[in-house]
Amino acid sequence: MHHGNVRWPIPDHTRLLRYAGLFTYLCTGIPLLRIDWTLKRVSGLSHPDIGLLLLLCSYALFGVTYWLLTRRLGSRRHPVLKILGLGILTATAIGVGWFSHSGLSALLLVVVAVALPWTLPVPVGVAWLLLQNLALIPVFREFPGFGWGTAMLQAALYLGFAALMFVTSTVARQQDEAREEQRRLNSELRATRALLAESSRIGERMRIARELHDLVGHHLTALTLNLEVASHRVQPDAVDSVRQAQAVAKQLLGDVREVVSELRQGEALDLSQALRNLIEGVPMLNVHLRLPPAFSVDDPQRAQVMLRMVQEVLTNTARHSGARNLWLEFSHSAGGEVRLDARDDGRGVAKIRPGNGLNGMRERLAAVGGRLALRAEPGRGFSLTAWLPVEKSA
Repeated sequence: MHHGNVRWPIPDHTRLLRYAGLFTYLCTGIPLLRIDWTLKRVSGLSHPDIGLLLLLCSYALFGVTYWLLTRRLGSRRHPVLKILGLGILTATAIGVGWFSHSGLSALLLVVVAVALPWTLPVPVGVAWLLLQNLALIPVFREFPGFGWGTAMLQAALYLGFAALMFVTSTVARQQDEAREEQRRLNSELRATRALLAESSRIGERMRIARELHDLVGHHLTALTLNLEVASHRVQPDAVDSVRQAQAVAKQLLGDVREVVSELRQGEALDLSQALRNLIEGVPMLNVHLRLPPAFSVDDPQRAQVMLRMVQEVLTNTARHSGARNLWLEFSHSAGGEVRLDARDDGRGVAKIRPGNGLNGMRERLAAVGGRLALRAEPGRGFSLTAWLPVEKSA
């Protein structure tokens, strides 16, 4: 029975890269499973028993550190701990080669190259890659029959493999950043589309209201006046019918005016859907949005300022704070303003140095009479409060 082509789910490229490094690490440890090979390798040490223990501990510590360090590739949390993790990976990899008198350390350094582009800037990562492979030269120098020239040649050979993995991981990170930029642009487009749809809806309501007011309302007003005149000129036995028609015309005119008023009351832009589109799918960040019921503003320019303000908060939090959670709460203040309270659980800073994004946000708010307040403390995240005067719908 034919079921068509079955497509297996494929993990994203960052997970594939992480699992590839883990697979290489496990394959590197296969020789250690041969007890005779391992014992022979440590037999040349002054204390073979201690050397064997250090060899196995170095290999195990490398695996645990690699798994923890690559658990959230691309995350900006705990940068100091990540650099420390890279140091542990490099030290334990060289330790494995030193205690086993083998090239296992060079293979483990290829695994280290997976994590370098996700933890360090590319120039620093390249320098780290070169230095860790230079550290292999003394390890190879201890091999029987190896001189300094042979050791350097061997280290250069493994540097090629590590460089290939480093470039692959760098490309994967660039793709990840490009995908995030595409997601951000798509969310902005969806938010703008929702705002345009809302503006179109309001424009159509206003057009219908004007048509009812200008055409139907005008004709009903004229009809009422004509009936008023007719009620004074008709025969006495027809006066009641004319006055009844006049009452119906007045009732219709009142109904039209009530419908026009209701249509004009829906004039404000509803921002709820646009804001939800904006926060959708932010990677490695849980966004908690809280809105008042029927959250809307009258001015499209102010609506756009709110969307740009939220987008800037999302961008700054994802790129710089290292936060896992971001809370956004909109509320109406007593002074006829919309208030935005934003806070995250990132690392915070001792002193806020506004960049182009925050300065642009402050300028956009000032252009419409708003204001901005920033707060941050080391280890306690970053918070922002913005006030924006709006015209409330009637």
